[in-house]
Amino acid sequence: MNIVTLLPFIVLIGAMFLMTRSAKNKQRKAAAMRDEMTPGTGVRTIGGMYATVKEIRDDTVLLEVAPGTHALYAKNAVGAVLEQEEYERIVAGAPADDGIGDTVVPDDASSLTSDEDEGAKVDFAKSGAEDGDDTADAAVTKETAADAKDDPAEGDAASEEAQPKDAKRKGTDSE
Repeated sequence: MNIVTLLPFIVLIGAMFLMTRSAKNKQRKAAAMRDEMTPGTGVRTIGGMYATVKEIRDDTVLLEVAPGTHALYAKNAVGAVLEQEEYERIVAGAPADDGIGDTVVPDDASSLTSDEDEGAKVDFAKSGAEDGDDTADAAVTKETAADAKDDPAEGDAASEEAQPKDAKRKGTDSE
């Protein structure tokens, strides 16, 4: 047989070997982590529940999920064995001393702009036309509408220019 025909099979077998090896290593580490459990240790289950180990049996573990409330779990359901400080911090709800939460996030973007650009600021407040005031733009719009009513030929052209391109097509509601 030619080596070229055997090469894909060799690569496939090598990949399978590497995948099973890494899976076995993960299983070995998980078993070692579960062996670290002792009564009184804080754990997190694979479902995300935090509890304290009360009793360890062959394939199961008795967890205290709340004061006076015990539940029996399979050992494989323990996702992580936590250090005492971390478990107490999570259960007590005490903030971590890792610097998270020291940053203050502003409620709006006004504090992010500098005072040097006073002339470059944009005012996003309502324009006077929305409040009922006659501004220059509103006056021009009213004059254009009045001219369209006076001269129907020019009004049709003005209304066609004002309509979006999609509205000019036949079969739309704007005709």
